Amino acid sequence: MRQSKHLPYGTFRMGIQSYSLRQFSFERALQITHELGLTLCEAFPMHFPYFAPREQWAEMQATVKRSGVQVVAYGVVGFGADEKAARTLFEFAKAMGIEVLTADPEPASFNYLARLCEEFKIPIAIHNHGPGSRYDKIRDVEQAMRGQPEWIGACIDTGHYLRSGEDPVDAVQRFGKRVHAVHLKDVKGRTQFTILGKGDLDTVGFLKSLKQVGFKGCLALEYEEKPEDPIADIRECLQVVQEAVRRV
Repeated sequence: MRQSKHLPYGTFRMGIQSYSLRQFSFERALQITHELGLTLCEAFPMHFPYFAPREQWAEMQATVKRSGVQVVAYGVVGFGADEKAARTLFEFAKAMGIEVLTADPEPASFNYLARLCEEFKIPIAIHNHGPGSRYDKIRDVEQAMRGQPEWIGACIDTGHYLRSGEDPVDAVQRFGKRVHAVHLKDVKGRTQFTILGKGDLDTVGFLKSLKQVGFKGCLALEYEEKPEDPIADIRECLQVVQEAVRRV
């Protein structure tokens, strides 16, 4: 995979998790995303609320279309025992052209999730949210996926796996083609979120592993720090990704 001036991220579909720009309006966040040279994003629900009245959905779609950025992933969302509420979320995703839902599903939701995924042709990606969360460890996600169809996959949040003492490269290798989404971030010493390349993430090894398993989803940069003014740091993170892609 070689970089060119036209393909700075190789064949990776580089985007951003809009949570990185959470202090901005969604319209401004989309504008910043475009200014960063990205055309894809995973939308944070408070930016792009699935719970908005349906009569507002068309204007929400129009806002995204004007931006030149596509919302291809969405989350992190919760799923509980209420299938009707889950259906509304899938209907929203379908209407907005969203390809994957990153999620923290409760055990009760597995009674219906695969069926809704199949009906709407939208997979879910179980998100690990670090120490103390439902899906803290790699094995927790493996256990949840066991016996489920491939519609039920994983969102690898590299930073949270580092916080949990887990290796994100190992996660890719163990999940394989069931890696449906990625939140790309770095952590130093299991505690401090940082700019990519300044923490403990093996960025090159991680991207190599994604390539090996044929990952086709959105590689969504997520930067936790400096929410009021993150743009310079985000640019630096994106440069690190470009450098890593040259070595993949």
